[in-house]
Amino acid sequence: MSVTTVLTRENLKKKNTIADFQESDIDALVESASQVIAPLWPISTFAARNPWMGLEKQSFDQVAGWLKDTRDVDLYPSASMILSANRKGEIDEAYVEMGLKRWIDTQSFQIQRDVVERFCHAALRLDPIPSTLLSSFKLKKLADGLSGLNRDKTENFFMQPLSSYIENQDGERAVNALDHHVIKWCKLYLDDSQAGWTMPNREEGFYRAWRRLIQYDPALSKKQRDRLKGWPQEAHMALKEALFALAIPESDIQTYLEGHLLSLPGWAGMMLWRSRHSSYEHALLTEYLAVRISIEWALIKPCLPLTNRRSEKKVPITQLIASWLHWGGLTIEEWSQMSAAKQNEYLSFAYRFDEKLRRKLWLEAWEQTHTDRLSQKILSKQHKTNKKKSVLAQLAFCIDVRSEPFRRQLEKEGPFETIGIAGFFGLPIATSELGSNHSHSSLPVMLKPQHTIKEAADKNELKLYQQRKQAVHSLSYTFKTMKQNVLSSLLLPEISGPWISLQMVARSFVPRSTDRFIRNLRETWLRKPNTKLLLNHVHHIEEELPVGFSKKEKVDYARQALKMMGLTENFAPLVAICGHGSHSTNNPYSAAIDCGACGGAAGGFNARVLAALCNLPEVREGLASCGIDIPEDTVFAAAEHKTTVDELHWIYVPELSEAAKEAFDRIEAIMPKVSHHANAERLAHLPNFKSKLKNPKAEAHRFAEDWSEIRPEWGLARNAAFIIGQRELTQDIDLEGRAFLHNYDWNQDERGDLLANIIAGPGTVTQWINLQYYASTVAPHFYGSGNKATQTVTAGLGVMQGNASDLLAGLPWQSVMQSDQEAYHSPLRLLIVIQAPRIYVERLLNNDLAFREKVQNGWVRLASIDPEGHWKNW
Repeated sequence: MSVTTVLTRENLKKKNTIADFQESDIDALVESASQVIAPLWPISTFAARNPWMGLEKQSFDQVAGWLKDTRDVDLYPSASMILSANRKGEIDEAYVEMGLKRWIDTQSFQIQRDVVERFCHAALRLDPIPSTLLSSFKLKKLADGLSGLNRDKTENFFMQPLSSYIENQDGERAVNALDHHVIKWCKLYLDDSQAGWTMPNREEGFYRAWRRLIQYDPALSKKQRDRLKGWPQEAHMALKEALFALAIPESDIQTYLEGHLLSLPGWAGMMLWRSRHSSYEHALLTEYLAVRISIEWALIKPCLPLTNRRSEKKVPITQLIASWLHWGGLTIEEWSQMSAAKQNEYLSFAYRFDEKLRRKLWLEAWEQTHTDRLSQKILSKQHKTNKKKSVLAQLAFCIDVRSEPFRRQLEKEGPFETIGIAGFFGLPIATSELGSNHSHSSLPVMLKPQHTIKEAADKNELKLYQQRKQAVHSLSYTFKTMKQNVLSSLLLPEISGPWISLQMVARSFVPRSTDRFIRNLRETWLRKPNTKLLLNHVHHIEEELPVGFSKKEKVDYARQALKMMGLTENFAPLVAICGHGSHSTNNPYSAAIDCGACGGAAGGFNARVLAALCNLPEVREGLASCGIDIPEDTVFAAAEHKTTVDELHWIYVPELSEAAKEAFDRIEAIMPKVSHHANAERLAHLPNFKSKLKNPKAEAHRFAEDWSEIRPEWGLARNAAFIIGQRELTQDIDLEGRAFLHNYDWNQDERGDLLANIIAGPGTVTQWINLQYYASTVAPHFYGSGNKATQTVTAGLGVMQGNASDLLAGLPWQSVMQSDQEAYHSPLRLLIVIQAPRIYVERLLNNDLAFREKVQNGWVRLASIDPEGHWKNW
């Protein structure tokens, strides 16, 4: 059966043949099948994604078993990762023992308990069975004698494309040829201005454009092209026709579609994303499947029909017997003397206590160890009195794990209070920078912007600035056009060669100076004028979204942000709203180390908008009427935390009051020291870093500016917890840059609305980030993107390995691995810790069914700390 279901058995019974399926039936099946993949954003707007977001109604273990059976993809950490973590002391083996005992207690078996425990303890060492034992003649003879045991598992033949069962004369599976064709057509259709020649008739849609061109495809034989002559003009009809021609049973259609989507989950994920973000491409995934399965039929028609309708998956009896010989301490003679019933019992137990279960027990122990140690860190300081002290400045940072070490270093250096909040600051906006005709969504990708905020400048200065920008763009466009033109490309090396060679040598040997020179040259030429934000609502008919805010919206957004921060009283003279961004050179994944949720949008623009709103007299007047009185001498400013170099860059500093000026000067004075210590702490985790380096700041800039550097920073690797509570809960605790931190005061949230919003918004974002890193670590070949050094940027959309691979959806090897053998990221499912009374958490679980499902099905872990300081694991 399929892992998801949309058409009930009753509905299917009403369909006598595939021919009875209507367009709505096909669309419904495609929609339901799409749950096995996740939307894939273009790499320029990279957003962390949960690869299993559509499967959370199943338990994590069920999905792990299904993926292992259908795609041979392991979702539990490998034995080498587990053993490495154990060697480093990250796993308390007492929790392995406890997990094993719980599991044994749930099992029914007719074997002595001490024999079972001895076998399990030995198997949990995760050492492989010797190959000499597995290949021994005596063992094979024993296994052959048991071949009649009823242990075969019937599998659905249609879980895989039919082309995966067919091989050509060279032994290559037909599905590989199918993938090659599909990748080619996807690249042509989805190309984002990278190709010199665009795909003809793209405006008609993917299927229609493909149908027009397929008759001229030299990669297909004449017979294969002839089979597709007269093929239906509409995608859903073509898909139905292909399924009928392949003789796919009605009850197996969804399973079959899932198999095809999982064959190239990257390209399929991009089609899914486009279908959800483009009004005229809403059926694009149906078109994709119509193209793919039509090509499959054309390739394998001579081999049809395939008679093997069900496949039998043989239980590896040889390996099961060997496991008892290796881990159970039995000899071949002892095994031979057992009765058939006893042998059957031993085999049955070994089959249940398989490798997946063993690694599951280790992962749960790893996670419990992390939970236990985090609770000890937090609870050990609860006896201390944390009285509120007067502070010079309050600085609000994104919940991003990279903010935690920086905030800790900042708090050490003076009377400063730091605050954690989602880095878009609750502003549902698209940003339009000066001189740009386009806007960029600047909020988590699961949300849609409600307003556009534009930069403005003096008309004369704006005109000159646009002219300078146009000159830069024209030069770039001319270079690209010459490169793609047959004749001019012959001349281009003679013209551009000296400059490009000089740049290459300079970037290779003096990367910092070269990058600074090029950046300064560009900024000097462009000379961006001083800008202001258009915050007042302006009606533009040509705009899709309202430009600016109404007076009520200004107050509402400011109030919402301040309440989410817990900042409704005791304002400091200076309140700094700090977004975050990164800086790296020659890095296709640069957007991935900006905001992990906002599609590669840095948070500085949003920070500036919120700070400007909170300084407006009419907003402060409106806030006062809501009970939020901001002192007259309190000033809001905006900055951006540059995570790659751990610096704070001010982007909006209005006229400051005397007290605010004192706070600002104090921050500026301590910032070199804060940056030094934060960089030293962060860089120490990078491979090959010289721990005794005198100038961590210079080394951080080298990592950011060297175009050969494949790992400018670790990003959000090793993230493991999301802590929702007051800053006093975690202040002065070294959380090792592994925790997302969101301020929350349950005393100001009587109905629990704030907590519900944090879980629904930032809670979902942190889970997506966590599972993106988890998937890229445990299954890099399927959910990661391989080695950065061998990636090819394709179609302006993403990366491939070589020129004909799947569109790679996850993080590169260098984002999660310390070396080829050693993982850096610890693949632990996210632990959400809520500081609130138990009744708050119970209410949350009762009201938010989706969140309760995630907790119960093992997609996240949940703990809480009540007002008395008691920790509870849910």
